[in-house]
Amino acid sequence: MAARKRYWLMKSEPGDFSIDDLQRVGTEPWTGVRNYQARNFMRQMQVGDGVLFYHSNCEVPGIYGIGEVVSAPYPDKTQFDRKSKYFDEKATREQPRWDLVDVGYVRHLERALPLDEIRTHADALGEEFALIRKGSRLSVLPVTAAQWKLLLSLE
Repeated sequence: MAARKRYWLMKSEPGDFSIDDLQRVGTEPWTGVRNYQARNFMRQMQVGDGVLFYHSNCEVPGIYGIGEVVSAPYPDKTQFDRKSKYFDEKATREQPRWDLVDVGYVRHLERALPLDEIRTHADALGEEFALIRKGSRLSVLPVTAAQWKLLLSLE
């Protein structure tokens, strides 16, 4: 029996890597996650899971596109690279600390869903929707099937 499809929201600063970049390259390793809770979410991801591609730290933060998890989790090589800003001196190849998944491009949204607009649907999204919860700054967040459907209905 196939595992049930899950959904995620993954944040990226568009100056570093945008939905346009993902469209251009097709598939990209989601490197640089250095928060244990976000890493643990990535460790739960499975090939075929849906991804809401969120632009953060920009003029209009919001959801700009859809991706898909296209690999099982595996060690993030940047943790071993001394020249990388994501280098972790405590990580070893025998005991890596940080994992990633490859994300593939699916499509741009018909229109971006700005964070301010998403907040107006807080009641329908529920208090467990971490993106609009105060103090939540994770770069990888779970999204329920109902939240996914609601958000995509707004485009």
